[in-house]
Amino acid sequence: MKVLVTYLSQTGNTKKVAEAIFDEIKCEKELATIAATTSLDDYDLVFAGFPVWQFGPAEPAKKFLEEHAAGKKLALFVTHAMDPETTDSATRGILEGILDKCRSAAAAGELEGFFNCRGELSENVASFLLKSNEPAMRRFGEMRDLTVGYPDNDALNSARIFAKEMMQKI
Repeated sequence: MKVLVTYLSQTGNTKKVAEAIFDEIKCEKELATIAATTSLDDYDLVFAGFPVWQFGPAEPAKKFLEEHAAGKKLALFVTHAMDPETTDSATRGILEGILDKCRSAAAAGELEGFFNCRGELSENVASFLLKSNEPAMRRFGEMRDLTVGYPDNDALNSARIFAKEMMQKI
């Protein structure tokens, strides 16, 4: 079996998760950015990771999956700035909608599993959000301090467990 872990990461959040997943795979494997990946033909399973941008999958990752995922076994991993354990129903609804869009990006493939965790909201994005005329956007910008230090060790350990589970499943 041959496995690829491919990812898009601007701030390092998704890269950390990709590396945690990669370390748990015990067969022939490769780690590469989405930008450096030109084909998925040689792989039996592809872990594809990306951050959330503008309430959905990062556009380069979405395009990559649309062009290359057809018929491939996929395990997606997504980073975002929201608390995945939130009990606030409105926030939970927003997060679920975002994650559904991320899953939909892989619709051409065979989605074997899905993992998501909080990542650190960058200062640049937070500053941009804080200048918005929309109160909801400003609230997201204000939550930056709650995201500092993520993904944390618990999230990375959960990513490792996800990788093990996917490998056992396949």
